[in-house]
Amino acid sequence: MKVTIEDGCIACGACESFCSDVFKVDDVCTVDETKVAGNEDCIKDAAEACPVNVISVSE
Repeated sequence: MKVTIEDGCIACGACESFCSDVFKVDDVCTVDETKVAGNEDCIKDAAEACPVNVISVSE
């Protein structure tokens, strides 16, 4: 699974609240690629919860 954050992140923290192992929010969201495997379900939940739809998930 490939997870990317597109331009436009508002650093609301929704993704981090759904999947804190993978997403970290400071000024913008970042993805810890080493922790994607095994967290696919919460990554998808975080992407759906993102209010500005900047989390891109592809297989």
